[in-house]
Amino acid sequence: MELFSFVDDIKRMDKRQAIYQILNFGMIISTALMIWKGLMVVTSSESPIVVVLSGSMEPAFYRGDLLMLTNYREEPIRAGDIVVFRIEGRDIPIVHRVLKVHERDDGYVKFLTKGDNNQVDDRGLYAPGQLWLEKKDVIGRARGFLPYIGMVTIVMNDHPQLKYLVLAVLGFFVLVHREN
Repeated sequence: MELFSFVDDIKRMDKRQAIYQILNFGMIISTALMIWKGLMVVTSSESPIVVVLSGSMEPAFYRGDLLMLTNYREEPIRAGDIVVFRIEGRDIPIVHRVLKVHERDDGYVKFLTKGDNNQVDDRGLYAPGQLWLEKKDVIGRARGFLPYIGMVTIVMNDHPQLKYLVLAVLGFFVLVHREN
């Protein structure tokens, strides 16, 4: 039975092969982390890739779109820019368009955002007493997107058991796969 031949493969592995497979798995994980950290450095953003979680930016972006971000401090924020920002006390970043910008002579900038598909600005989303966002609140600006690629992330977050099952199966197959 071809389906369960991997069980025989596990039984035939000696100690050296098992250690090799575990190290191989560790290399895959560390490579993914290095790529993520490299993207953070290149884009100057703490989160260079985000998934749109709601329909508030339709028709520009739909739920499940994957956004690529940059956050270069020397680039000024302008009305019309699409920014991803984090509000104090909330874990999930928000993707909205800059509606108004107020800039002082000393370089201090504050701005107001709004989702394209929303009727009112975002002041109701901001922290209590906060009327404007500042540059420190911005995670990044949208530079590109891949439509609906992020639906995988949304499904995995909506069904955590599925996420752990998929990760376990992938990890298992990496550990038992042997080069011939």
